[in-house]
Amino acid sequence: MLHHSLIFMVIIKIIFSGSEVSALEFKKPSQEELVKKLTPLQYAVTQKSDTEKPFKNEYWNNEEPGIYVDIVSGEPLFSSIDKYKSGTGWPSFTQPLVKKNIVEKSDFGFLGRRTEVRSKIGDSHLGHVFKDGPAPTGLRYCLNSAALRFIPKDKLVENGYGDYVAIFANSETSPENNSEAGDKPTKLNSVAIFAGGCFWCMQSPFDKLKNGGVISTYVGYMGGKKLNPTYKDVSSGDSGHREVIEIVFDQQKISFEELLGVFWQNIDPYDAQGQFCDKGEQYTSAVFYQNEEQKNIFNKVKQKLISEGKLKEPIATALLPGSKFYRAEEYHQSYYEKNPIRYKYYRYSCGRDKRLKEVWGGK
Repeated sequence: MLHHSLIFMVIIKIIFSGSEVSALEFKKPSQEELVKKLTPLQYAVTQKSDTEKPFKNEYWNNEEPGIYVDIVSGEPLFSSIDKYKSGTGWPSFTQPLVKKNIVEKSDFGFLGRRTEVRSKIGDSHLGHVFKDGPAPTGLRYCLNSAALRFIPKDKLVENGYGDYVAIFANSETSPENNSEAGDKPTKLNSVAIFAGGCFWCMQSPFDKLKNGGVISTYVGYMGGKKLNPTYKDVSSGDSGHREVIEIVFDQQKISFEELLGVFWQNIDPYDAQGQFCDKGEQYTSAVFYQNEEQKNIFNKVKQKLISEGKLKEPIATALLPGSKFYRAEEYHQSYYEKNPIRYKYYRYSCGRDKRLKEVWGGK
């Protein structure tokens, strides 16, 4: 999806209550005014760079169309069009509504150097930006609800933000579509969904291809009937989902067939009970095809590997129609990078690399 600023290069005049809406003047109030205006939490977040609790804030799950402005100055910052469900418990966006109203600074947190996001005029601490977001930007602006004020689409004019009505003119902003913002394939980008046992171990091989056509990877769940499954639901084996990895890729740079090659090299195709030390349907291997072309390519590659003697029957890896992808909780994303010691210990103790070498000869 192209950013709305590229699509809607228009200037509109809106008449409200018989007079033309004038441009708002954004400024930062004095400290005395801020103490009176802001709640203790809003003050702590915006002025002292505190962080609110995840999943217990006002906008983390807000799906209503509109824009988000600085609670201090009122300057427009982000739009619901670029909002998506990151699973972190904080409102997350792929890009700003008005880039010039955002200031980025380096700071240090528990996990090391980060990029802080502040408003330009209000100088409010908003949150941080990370390079683990969905396509097309690959960014995740993770913000505090306490630093924001939400202006619904149908309230933009009366609140003085009439110039932003146009961005919603032709955008799809239903909750279902908005939850997938930034993740949908385009004519050049496509999606592959693979199940290969513990999804922690499936992300690294495809992340290595990010300079070769892979745009983004996310681990999650697919194939079950339960809505919005959690890791607890899936790992129990009761939800019917498998642990999977979603790969968004540029078809002009890398093919689905090439991605399949990486997939095969990272699974045990003969294990019908799971993968390596993890047993249960939720850990069994599968390819969830997104269209008939992917289905045909899977069968072609599978037969080629058999004819070349690299695979032999019976093969347990399933070929299944794609269904709704549920992104896993944030702490599971890029687990191999966030917890390298635990990851390596798990991978070794599970016997994954040893078995892969037995199956594929270390190739």
